[in-house]
Amino acid sequence: MHIVVCVKQVPNTTQVRIHPETNTLVRDGVESVMNPFDENALEMALQLKEKHPGTKVTALTMGPAQAAAVLKEAVGRGADEVMLLCDKAFAGSDTWATSYALSRAIGTLEPKPDLVLFGKQAIDGDTAQVGPGVADWLGLPCITYAFGIEVAGGQAVVQRAFEDGYERLEVALPCALTVLKEANVPRMASLRGKMAAKKLEIAPVTAEQIGADPSRIGLTASPTRVVKIFSPPPKTGGVKWQGEEPAAMARKLVEALRERQVI
Repeated sequence: MHIVVCVKQVPNTTQVRIHPETNTLVRDGVESVMNPFDENALEMALQLKEKHPGTKVTALTMGPAQAAAVLKEAVGRGADEVMLLCDKAFAGSDTWATSYALSRAIGTLEPKPDLVLFGKQAIDGDTAQVGPGVADWLGLPCITYAFGIEVAGGQAVVQRAFEDGYERLEVALPCALTVLKEANVPRMASLRGKMAAKKLEIAPVTAEQIGADPSRIGLTASPTRVVKIFSPPPKTGGVKWQGEEPAAMARKLVEALRERQVI
């Protein structure tokens, strides 16, 4: 079995800063990490590898040269192979263009993947669109919000969470999943894995090498773009009422809303 895990390098959320004039993320000097949800997708792949001898796990990312760090992290944890899509032609790609590029890269892999795994969403964009987008480009069935999987006989039984419960779905391989944090606890890199990752040399793969159509990648090909990013206004202390009958507090609330012309 061949499992591809798409991972992304994102800013550490505890250090995110926004430029006061340009309203864009300040990335200089900010630590970058593997997207936390992608860690769970990788762990799901590694657990399947342990259950099914002969399974190969490939980690794939798209980004600048420094994104190789998350691929080395994946190798440290147990991934077998990696691919780094790195080309100026990809710069500015939105989720649509990114999904297309990733799908083209996956299409070049041998053997063809049986499973393509993604984290539920990336913490820097929070769109949750890339996983389903790649599946659509590849023509694969996609199950979102997965937290459990069993594979046997060319079929996968997937546990999928939804608002007030969960489903057990059966799907034929190959397929794609987006994985929840509740699926598992990601492992740390082993000493042997760290040594292998340290020696790893990752050659960037260009848009031309994956046969990407130039009209479908990059900023100019992206149907959407970020106009600005801004911090929400700070929360005020609010007003707290207590010690009165509910009916009296309800009247106070109505009066306060009328004074502010909310109602």
